[in-house]
Amino acid sequence: MSFTITVNGKARQTDLPGEMPLLWVLRDEFGLLGTKYGCGAGLCGACTVHVDGAAQHSCQLTLASVGNARIVTIEGLGESKLGAAIQKAWLDHDVMQCGYCQAGQLMAAAALLAEKPKVSRTEAAEAMAGNICRCACYNRIGDAIATVAQQLRESGHAA
Repeated sequence: MSFTITVNGKARQTDLPGEMPLLWVLRDEFGLLGTKYGCGAGLCGACTVHVDGAAQHSCQLTLASVGNARIVTIEGLGESKLGAAIQKAWLDHDVMQCGYCQAGQLMAAAALLAEKPKVSRTEAAEAMAGNICRCACYNRIGDAIATVAQQLRESGHAA
């Protein structure tokens, strides 16, 4: 069966089976390698993408299940003002060590701040709990999220 899905603002077509996980469609069919395979069970968050703005684990979504949803991967995150601010904060706070989980961390943080731009540090930590960082960069991740939340509060703008 043929599927057309919108990824990072571009309609893309594939003839892969509908039961194929979105993660593998993105990586193997579309060459978007920023979305990582971690656990394959939706527990680690390395494969997080946005589906109509909501953070979702792409290893748990089938190609057929995304339908007409708008998919954004780490490759498309910086195209939005909020995504670019989060990426800058990540760099400013030197968040990454090995970097493997960071695409998923960034995607989860962006969805969180889009939904709740004035998020507290405690709320951010709770919301980010579904994304595991083996290098334990949680304090720096929290600092980066807090920086963007503060910028949003100061600007008076929502995401």
